[in-house]
Amino acid sequence: MTIRVHSFLRQLLTALPFVAALPAFADCSRDIVVPLSSTGVSVIVDNGAFSGIYPDIFRSLGPRAGCHFTFTSVPRARQQLLFETGKADLLVPATRTAARDAYGVFVPMVGHRAMLISLQSPRPPITNAQDLLDRRDLRVAVVRGYDYGDAYQALLRDLARQGRLFTEVDPTAVARLMLMGAVDMTIMGPTIMAGSINREPRLNGMLDRLRLESIPELPWQQSGVYVSRSSLSPDDRAVLLELLERAAKSNVVMEGFQRYHRPEILSESVRAR
Repeated sequence: MTIRVHSFLRQLLTALPFVAALPAFADCSRDIVVPLSSTGVSVIVDNGAFSGIYPDIFRSLGPRAGCHFTFTSVPRARQQLLFETGKADLLVPATRTAARDAYGVFVPMVGHRAMLISLQSPRPPITNAQDLLDRRDLRVAVVRGYDYGDAYQALLRDLARQGRLFTEVDPTAVARLMLMGAVDMTIMGPTIMAGSINREPRLNGMLDRLRLESIPELPWQQSGVYVSRSSLSPDDRAVLLELLERAAKSNVVMEGFQRYHRPEILSESVRAR
């Protein structure tokens, strides 16, 4: 399936009725600093160019809100660190976790869940985290800086103690390892994996071979945007929270996922907030 992502998202956001309906905001007092890392179709970083659902939302709503967003490309782990140390104004996209709540105010955009993702095989299904830990022959790769909550972090610690955990800088690197047979599975949102596969010609055909498995330790959660508690003035934070909440109520993020991803990928991992 080939989709011209940039063109599609631009047309989608241009047509959104909520953009024209937004009331005037107080201007942001400065540029809003947003480090980004490629994350499926949510954020696409390509040779210094930024596109995808969230960058296009910011570009569409920013002028109306009197805000200008400055994007920089960083690895996911660096993106998280910049937000925690008050050197980034937004963390996007992000799963809501108790640890991140200490650093920012969360605006949910969609519901989502991480899943076990592997290539189709006759192996018996995995039913829970302990089942995965007991199958010591299975090697697991994850993206450094991704966080799906306490149970996810505990599972990663146990896998690391067993010597079965591999960490990579981005989901494309994880997909390549899976295709080569260097690892057996990953844990992440299926739309992230699907978006990375669609943009990498060397992974052509891999999407048709994916096997998705849910386990109770990785339940449905909220995904959206964190607005910094420390780097922004109260007025700027209020402007951004209002902007993002209106975008969330418009359902633009969910519509973007629906138009881009196959129903079998989407239905398992993303739903309206």
